[in-house]
Amino acid sequence: MMVSLRDVVVSFGGLRALGGIDLDVARGERLAVLGPNGAGKTTLFNVVAGDLHPTSGRVLIDGTDCTAAPSRRRARLGVARTYQKSRLFPGLTVADNLQLAWIGRFGHHRSLRRSEVRGAALAAARDAAAAVWLGDHLDTLVGDLAHGQQRQLEVGMVTVAAPQLMLLDEPASGLSRGERERLTELLRSIDAAVTLVLIEHDMDVALRVAERVVVMADGVVIAAGTPDEIRANPLVNDVYLGTAGAHA
Repeated sequence: MMVSLRDVVVSFGGLRALGGIDLDVARGERLAVLGPNGAGKTTLFNVVAGDLHPTSGRVLIDGTDCTAAPSRRRARLGVARTYQKSRLFPGLTVADNLQLAWIGRFGHHRSLRRSEVRGAALAAARDAAAAVWLGDHLDTLVGDLAHGQQRQLEVGMVTVAAPQLMLLDEPASGLSRGERERLTELLRSIDAAVTLVLIEHDMDVALRVAERVVVMADGVVIAAGTPDEIRANPLVNDVYLGTAGAHA
């Protein structure tokens, strides 16, 4: 298992954001986490990525107990993520953003000289830009990219870190129909060896990318199954589609 959560609880004072989550994600799996606003999806991501430590329970990444480990340790295990709100640098170029992401992950390796870091970062930036269809925009300022292209770049910022586990938090948010189609195609093209977990409100994107779907509500998992099983699940229709089905 790439990820194993065991009875994970997250409480903020009297509010229980996660109510005892048990979840396994196999290496190379494509998993979508769905649910209405406030279901606990981003809290779940924060626990896996190490941005938040659980109140109780255990978090294992690739067999290593990371329950109390900081996010930087999990990055060394191959964990990389995006956020709901963009963390791109709009005043820098596509290449600059990708190089900074690579340097943040690999640039402090003791065996690399400064000149080697610059060369390796540029080469990795070019490869990552090509992988997310931005190879012709290396010198473009991020602020000049279309919104859909910025979403592609966010995936590239994760890709450049050569992750084993990729966590994407609402990658289709704010995209037009055409941009969602392009993003879906991009996500389906990600290396099959990489484990992909995404939070997504857009049901069409999520169910076309994922092999397995977990649906959350009120901090617990209420359903899990294949995309077809989730579409046909009456509880999911009542709890999730009734509130967020307009995004489909």
